[in-house]
Amino acid sequence: VLPLEEAKRGLAMLKAAGMEKINFSGGEPFLQDRGEFVGKLVQFCKQDLGLPSVSIVSNGSMIRERWFKTYGEYLDILAISCDSFDEEVNVLVGRGQGKKNHVENLHKLRQWCRDYAVAFKINSVINRFNVEEDMNEQIKALNPVRWKVFQCLLIEGENSGKDALREAEKFLISDEDFERFLDRHKGVSCLVPESNQQMRDSYLLLDEYMRFLNCTTGRKAPSKSILDVGVEEAIQFSGFDEKMFLKRGGKYVWSKADMKLDW
Repeated sequence: VLPLEEAKRGLAMLKAAGMEKINFSGGEPFLQDRGEFVGKLVQFCKQDLGLPSVSIVSNGSMIRERWFKTYGEYLDILAISCDSFDEEVNVLVGRGQGKKNHVENLHKLRQWCRDYAVAFKINSVINRFNVEEDMNEQIKALNPVRWKVFQCLLIEGENSGKDALREAEKFLISDEDFERFLDRHKGVSCLVPESNQQMRDSYLLLDEYMRFLNCTTGRKAPSKSILDVGVEEAIQFSGFDEKMFLKRGGKYVWSKADMKLDW
């Protein structure tokens, strides 16, 4: 990760260029300094930069209640990755948390979000091992503000190809399989689907060096760092598809102050 002050400098540059929402994801954001690093960035983005929306995506395994006590007021949305409500499937797809039960932990995190007024979201990647699962009851019981449902996506060099960190080919499902899963869950009002086509170029991604990542060729090709060349120049190489961003519902009520939530 960047030194904290360099990270803050980059975030301030993004704010000056018009950033309204930021989402910290990983890897696992709570790995660095047991969540203190991401906590300080969240506080800076909300308190100093005044961003309307600050969110985190985490697997939830390292989040403690004391983090909420310190940083919860600055966080709009916490999204927890949960691909299955069957613990055996979670282990199979790499979501196992050792002695911890992922699903039990999810309910604990849900309660902390209520206690500390943070909007709760769930992200699920639909793949060959969970595509037949019925998640209706569990999602309705957890009552997230959004349930993001992604179709498993190949990224060259990351989870596909000879230099890949891991192999995802065995997880892939067809568009038809994905549509069947969505159809089975069409009664869940907070469901927000995202197919491969919708996902690939509709995000502005920054890596740990504050370089925009261009996914248009199927791999994450980095721009120069905004810290070196500025936001305006670096963003030209992002491959961002604004129309698809809007089409997939990327703009929504994303500030907890506007959600009128029953915590």
